[in-house]
Amino acid sequence: MADSSTTPPLMDPEQIAKMAETFGAGAADPLTAYKHALDAWGEVLAPLAKAGHDKLNAKDRRFAAPQWEHPVFDLMRQGYQLMSDYMIGAAHEMEHLSKADKAKLEFAVRTVVEAMSPANSPLTNPVALEKAIETKGQSLMTGVSHMLADMQRGQLTHTDPQAFRLGENIACTPGKVVHQTPLYQLVQYTPTTDKVFETPLVIFPPWINRFYILDLTAEKSFIKWCVDQGITVFVVSWKSADASMRDVVWDDYIAAQIEAIDTIRDALDVDSVHAIGYCVAGTTLAATLAILAARGEDAKVKSATFFTAQVDFTRSGELLNFIDEHQLKMIESLASQQGFLDGRYLALTFNLLRGNDLIWSTVNKHYLLGEDYPAFDLLHWNGDVTNLPAKWHKDYLCDLYRDNKLVEPGALSALGTPIDLRKVTTPTYVQAGREDHIAPVGSVWKIRDHFQGPIRFVLAGSGHIAGVVNPPAQGKYQYWLNEDPTVSSLDEYIEGAVETKGSWWPDWLNWLSAQAPKQIAAKGARQPGEGKLKALEEAPGSYVKTR
Repeated sequence: MADSSTTPPLMDPEQIAKMAETFGAGAADPLTAYKHALDAWGEVLAPLAKAGHDKLNAKDRRFAAPQWEHPVFDLMRQGYQLMSDYMIGAAHEMEHLSKADKAKLEFAVRTVVEAMSPANSPLTNPVALEKAIETKGQSLMTGVSHMLADMQRGQLTHTDPQAFRLGENIACTPGKVVHQTPLYQLVQYTPTTDKVFETPLVIFPPWINRFYILDLTAEKSFIKWCVDQGITVFVVSWKSADASMRDVVWDDYIAAQIEAIDTIRDALDVDSVHAIGYCVAGTTLAATLAILAARGEDAKVKSATFFTAQVDFTRSGELLNFIDEHQLKMIESLASQQGFLDGRYLALTFNLLRGNDLIWSTVNKHYLLGEDYPAFDLLHWNGDVTNLPAKWHKDYLCDLYRDNKLVEPGALSALGTPIDLRKVTTPTYVQAGREDHIAPVGSVWKIRDHFQGPIRFVLAGSGHIAGVVNPPAQGKYQYWLNEDPTVSSLDEYIEGAVETKGSWWPDWLNWLSAQAPKQIAAKGARQPGEGKLKALEEAPGSYVKTR
């Protein structure tokens, strides 16, 4: 073995000096040194990068920053695009797979491809690298802090967690909790007009989320807007599941909807209510209407409105990719252990449906760039997860999504009554989002194949949330209506639809008021707590605050 004292160094002092001169201050700063090395390679690779530049996808926002024009990073994004196109194309061309298995494969490949983007690493993202150099590494340190905090809470953070306080600057429409059960609280809102429509409105939000998606800041609140139009508004606030709800099933949610309807009818001394069902609560409302019809009690609901709700799941989209034996066994295991499904699991599922927007953009902004979280009410709500009764959630996935039993007359029963959607003749308003990835418009449309009553179908711009929460004052998006009664398919509907700029809420209000136009004074029981139902606590109530 050679004597270490005589072994020549790998680099002599002159070579080290030359490198220091080449990299400047970067000799003492690894990030700067790395940037200088990339610049050196950039001069060599510039012709190659320029040759393939015209093949880039100009609409890919991940690589839109001017820093990606650097030849090294330009080649990275070009190579990534070629790789992703090949992998996604190969999955699409796979043979000898069932339609369902092929859809799952394509979804899995797309999810992996999104994760592999060079935009997701600080060493291959030129914007993050530049920010790290400018801040002397502080941006990366802040990003690591954000990442560790998210790992601790087991959930991605999308917005400033201190920016919103329920009942103060979000979910703050004045009202009272006037009825409570172990499953839900019923909130009644204080009128702001001298007269109100005689027929009240009850809103059933999905129990997979907090109800205040319809009562965000005052400027975006659908509930406040309805109250300001002279509607007596009630909303059901579902309890986030805990161990006490291990035996809760669909019958309990249907019974809760019927009970809420009857409670309001009795409290206000009216024959009927208007009802809104959002997402899975809309699916349940359809079953509720069928049961009421079978009992001869359908007159209790004057009209029904469905926000992005499915009853026929044959075209239910990418959520089907999460329904297989592995997922069902996991849910069954949770049901046997704690009795409920942690809401963070479902939040991750929905985030994966829009991975680039809800996962990787967050990683980019808050982990790589170290940016502060924004104060955004909708993102705050999105991160405010609820737990689900595991037993019912498993049945929901099996009976509705997988087996599509709701549209088979008599295949499902609840409260001792077979469910037959063909019995529903209630006037119905159906809203769908043109870009909805959770309840695709083609799936929502199919409610028309089963209900027998008059249906007004509106196609709103945007998706599952923004397509619903679209106040008229903001002047955003648009909606489409086709009033031809002979239209028989969605394609035919869209082809002949008339576009209107702005919110569809006023169209719904005109339709709703036409169903029951009578108005009365906003006094007595129309004031929360002043009738048969006594005030239990201030809105938004305690259930929505329970974690």
